[in-house]
Amino acid sequence: MKFIDLSHTIEDGTVTYKGLPAPKICDFWTREESKNWYEEGTSFQIGKIEMVSNTGTYIDTPFHRYEDGKDLSDILIERTALLDTIVIRVPYQQKKKIDVDIFKQYELKNKAVLIHTGWDELWEKEEYYSENPYLTAEAAEYLVEQEVILVGIDSYNIDDVTGKSRPVHTILLKNEILIVEHLCNMNRIPDGVPLQFCATPPKVKGMGTFPVRAYVVVE
Repeated sequence: MKFIDLSHTIEDGTVTYKGLPAPKICDFWTREESKNWYEEGTSFQIGKIEMVSNTGTYIDTPFHRYEDGKDLSDILIERTALLDTIVIRVPYQQKKKIDVDIFKQYELKNKAVLIHTGWDELWEKEEYYSENPYLTAEAAEYLVEQEVILVGIDSYNIDDVTGKSRPVHTILLKNEILIVEHLCNMNRIPDGVPLQFCATPPKVKGMGTFPVRAYVVVE
Protein backbone atom coordinates (compact mmCIF):
# COMPACT_ATOMS: atom_id res chain seq x y z
CA MET A 1 0.00 0.00 0.00
CA LYS A 2 1.01 3.60 -0.60
CA PHE A 3 -0.06 6.55 1.56
CA ILE A 4 -0.49 10.04 0.10
CA ASP A 5 -0.81 12.89 2.61
CA LEU A 6 -3.51 15.40 1.64
CA SER A 7 -3.08 17.70 4.65
CA HIS A 8 -1.53 21.13 5.03
CA THR A 9 1.03 21.53 7.80
CA ILE A 10 -0.24 23.64 10.71
CA GLU A 11 2.43 26.08 11.80
CA ASP A 12 2.56 29.01 14.18
CA GLY A 13 0.97 31.97 12.40
CA THR A 14 -0.52 30.08 9.45
CA VAL A 15 -3.71 31.76 8.18
CA THR A 16 -6.26 29.21 6.95
CA TYR A 17 -9.41 31.30 6.70
CA LYS A 18 -9.39 35.05 6.24
CA GLY A 19 -10.73 36.82 9.34
CA LEU A 20 -10.01 33.94 11.73
CA PRO A 21 -6.94 34.06 13.99
CA ALA A 22 -3.86 32.06 13.10
CA PRO A 23 -2.69 29.36 15.52
CA LYS A 24 -0.21 30.15 18.26
CA ILE A 25 2.15 27.26 18.93
CA CYS A 26 4.67 27.29 21.76
CA ASP A 27 6.13 25.28 24.65
CA PHE A 28 3.98 24.83 27.72
CA TRP A 29 6.76 22.86 29.36
CA THR A 30 10.26 23.22 27.94
CA ARG A 31 12.87 20.48 27.95
CA GLU A 32 15.09 22.69 30.10
CA GLU A 33 12.34 23.09 32.73
CA SER A 34 11.60 19.37 32.74
CA LYS A 35 15.15 18.57 33.84
CA ASN A 36 14.14 19.77 37.33
CA TRP A 37 11.89 16.73 37.77
CA TYR A 38 13.81 13.91 36.07
CA GLU A 39 17.18 12.23 36.34
CA GLU A 40 20.16 13.57 34.46
CA GLY A 41 19.88 13.05 30.70
CA THR A 42 16.09 12.82 30.75
CA SER A 43 13.91 15.67 29.49
CA PHE A 44 10.49 16.14 27.95
CA GLN A 45 8.59 18.80 26.01
CA ILE A 46 4.88 19.49 26.34
CA GLY A 47 3.54 21.78 23.65
CA LYS A 48 0.70 24.26 23.71
CA ILE A 49 -1.48 25.36 20.80
CA GLU A 50 -4.14 28.05 20.73
CA MET A 51 -6.29 27.92 17.60
CA VAL A 52 -9.77 28.04 16.18
CA SER A 53 -11.08 24.68 15.03
CA ASN A 54 -11.15 25.76 11.36
CA THR A 55 -7.38 25.54 10.97
CA GLY A 56 -5.36 23.72 8.33
CA THR A 57 -7.12 20.84 6.61
CA TYR A 58 -10.28 20.26 8.64
CA ILE A 59 -13.53 18.32 8.73
CA ASP A 60 -17.01 19.80 9.11
CA THR A 61 -19.68 17.81 10.97
CA PRO A 62 -23.42 18.62 11.12
CA PHE A 63 -22.98 20.51 14.42
CA HIS A 64 -20.91 23.10 12.55
CA ARG A 65 -24.13 24.19 10.80
CA TYR A 66 -26.92 22.84 13.02
CA GLU A 67 -27.27 23.21 16.77
CA ASP A 68 -28.86 19.78 17.07
CA GLY A 69 -26.51 18.11 14.58
CA LYS A 70 -23.91 15.47 15.34
CA ASP A 71 -20.61 16.83 16.64
CA LEU A 72 -17.10 15.39 16.50
CA SER A 73 -17.82 12.95 19.33
CA ASP A 74 -20.92 11.59 17.57
CA ILE A 75 -19.32 10.81 14.21
CA LEU A 76 -18.65 7.12 13.67
CA ILE A 77 -15.13 6.17 12.67
CA GLU A 78 -16.69 4.25 9.78
CA ARG A 79 -17.74 7.59 8.26
CA THR A 80 -14.19 8.98 8.21
CA ALA A 81 -11.79 6.06 7.74
CA LEU A 82 -10.95 3.69 4.88
CA LEU A 83 -13.71 5.06 2.67
CA ASP A 84 -13.93 3.90 -0.92
CA THR A 85 -12.95 7.01 -2.82
CA ILE A 86 -13.26 8.70 -6.17
CA VAL A 87 -11.21 11.72 -7.24
CA ILE A 88 -12.93 14.11 -9.64
CA ARG A 89 -10.57 16.54 -11.35
CA VAL A 90 -11.91 20.02 -12.19
CA PRO A 91 -8.93 22.36 -12.81
CA TYR A 92 -9.69 25.81 -11.45
CA GLN A 93 -8.10 27.43 -14.50
CA GLN A 94 -10.94 25.96 -16.57
CA LYS A 95 -13.88 26.05 -14.18
CA LYS A 96 -14.58 27.45 -10.72
CA LYS A 97 -18.34 26.92 -10.54
CA ILE A 98 -18.65 23.16 -10.13
CA ASP A 99 -22.17 22.19 -11.17
CA VAL A 100 -24.15 18.97 -11.11
CA ASP A 101 -23.15 17.90 -14.63
CA ILE A 102 -19.58 17.29 -13.44
CA PHE A 103 -20.74 14.42 -11.22
CA LYS A 104 -23.27 12.62 -13.41
CA GLN A 105 -20.74 10.45 -15.24
CA TYR A 106 -19.49 8.82 -12.03
CA GLU A 107 -20.72 6.06 -9.70
CA LEU A 108 -20.75 7.81 -6.33
CA LYS A 109 -22.90 5.80 -3.92
CA ASN A 110 -21.29 5.11 -0.53
CA LYS A 111 -18.06 6.83 -1.54
CA ALA A 112 -15.90 9.71 -0.44
CA VAL A 113 -15.89 12.21 -3.29
CA LEU A 114 -12.69 14.27 -3.49
CA ILE A 115 -12.72 17.26 -5.83
CA HIS A 116 -9.29 18.15 -7.16
CA THR A 117 -9.17 21.71 -8.48
CA GLY A 118 -5.48 22.53 -7.96
CA TRP A 119 -6.38 25.56 -5.84
CA ASP A 120 -4.01 24.35 -3.12
CA GLU A 121 -1.07 25.65 -5.19
CA LEU A 122 -2.12 29.11 -3.95
CA TRP A 123 -1.97 28.12 -0.25
CA GLU A 124 -0.79 31.02 1.93
CA LYS A 125 -0.91 33.42 -1.02
CA GLU A 126 -3.38 36.30 -1.05
CA GLU A 127 -5.15 34.83 -4.08
CA TYR A 128 -6.11 31.74 -2.06
CA TYR A 129 -8.69 33.65 -0.04
CA SER A 130 -11.02 34.87 -2.82
CA GLU A 131 -12.72 33.72 -6.03
CA ASN A 132 -12.23 30.09 -5.01
CA PRO A 133 -13.65 27.03 -6.80
CA TYR A 134 -16.95 25.93 -5.25
CA LEU A 135 -19.91 23.58 -5.64
CA THR A 136 -23.41 24.72 -6.52
CA ALA A 137 -26.50 23.91 -4.47
CA GLU A 138 -27.72 21.68 -7.31
CA ALA A 139 -24.48 19.70 -7.17
CA ALA A 140 -24.88 19.27 -3.41
CA GLU A 141 -28.45 18.03 -3.85
CA TYR A 142 -27.26 15.51 -6.41
CA LEU A 143 -24.54 14.24 -4.07
CA VAL A 144 -27.21 13.72 -1.42
CA GLU A 145 -29.34 11.76 -3.90
CA GLN A 146 -26.33 9.61 -4.74
CA GLU A 147 -25.82 8.80 -1.04
CA VAL A 148 -22.18 9.81 -0.82
CA ILE A 149 -20.54 9.60 2.60
CA LEU A 150 -18.12 12.55 2.51
CA VAL A 151 -17.13 15.35 0.15
CA GLY A 152 -13.66 16.87 0.15
CA ILE A 153 -12.17 19.75 -1.81
CA ASP A 154 -8.77 21.44 -2.06
CA SER A 155 -10.35 24.88 -2.10
CA TYR A 156 -10.75 27.74 0.38
CA ASN A 157 -14.40 26.80 0.85
CA ILE A 158 -16.78 24.27 -0.67
CA ASP A 159 -19.30 27.14 -1.01
CA ASP A 160 -19.22 30.36 -2.97
CA VAL A 161 -18.10 32.92 -0.38
CA THR A 162 -19.05 36.05 -2.33
CA GLY A 163 -22.50 36.12 -0.70
CA LYS A 164 -23.92 35.38 2.74
CA SER A 165 -25.57 32.04 1.98
CA ARG A 166 -23.77 28.70 2.31
CA PRO A 167 -26.12 26.27 0.53
CA VAL A 168 -23.61 23.44 0.09
CA HIS A 169 -22.80 23.30 3.80
CA THR A 170 -26.51 23.57 4.56
CA ILE A 171 -27.52 20.73 2.23
CA LEU A 172 -24.68 18.29 2.86
CA LEU A 173 -24.49 18.68 6.65
CA LYS A 174 -28.28 18.48 7.00
CA ASN A 175 -27.99 15.04 5.44
CA GLU A 176 -24.99 14.07 7.61
CA ILE A 177 -22.58 14.12 4.69
CA LEU A 178 -19.24 15.25 6.10
CA ILE A 179 -17.11 17.93 4.45
CA VAL A 180 -13.32 18.21 4.36
CA GLU A 181 -11.88 21.52 3.15
CA HIS A 182 -8.36 22.77 2.36
CA LEU A 183 -7.08 19.46 1.04
CA CYS A 184 -3.81 19.43 -0.90
CA ASN A 185 -1.50 17.25 -2.99
CA MET A 186 -4.27 15.55 -4.94
CA ASN A 187 -2.13 15.85 -8.04
CA ARG A 188 -0.06 13.03 -6.52
CA ILE A 189 -3.00 10.60 -6.57
CA PRO A 190 -2.82 8.25 -9.57
CA ASP A 191 -5.88 7.72 -11.77
CA GLY A 192 -7.61 4.40 -12.31
CA VAL A 193 -6.55 2.66 -9.09
CA PRO A 194 -8.55 1.70 -5.96
CA LEU A 195 -8.35 4.38 -3.28
CA GLN A 196 -9.41 4.68 0.34
CA PHE A 197 -9.67 8.03 2.16
CA CYS A 198 -9.14 8.73 5.85
CA ALA A 199 -9.79 11.94 7.79
CA THR A 200 -10.72 11.00 11.35
CA PRO A 201 -10.93 13.86 13.89
CA PRO A 202 -10.46 13.63 17.67
CA LYS A 203 -13.53 12.76 19.75
CA VAL A 204 -14.42 16.21 21.12
CA LYS A 205 -17.86 16.97 22.56
CA GLY A 206 -19.54 20.24 21.58
CA MET A 207 -17.34 21.00 18.58
CA GLY A 208 -18.33 20.81 14.94
CA THR A 209 -15.02 21.22 13.09
CA PHE A 210 -11.42 20.19 13.70
CA PRO A 211 -8.13 19.68 11.83
CA VAL A 212 -7.53 16.21 10.43
CA ARG A 213 -4.60 14.29 9.00
CA ALA A 214 -6.28 13.55 5.68
CA TYR A 215 -4.74 10.96 3.38
CA VAL A 216 -5.52 8.33 0.77
CA VAL A 217 -4.38 4.76 0.73
CA VAL A 218 -3.49 3.53 -2.74
CA GLU A 219 -3.83 -0.23 -3.10
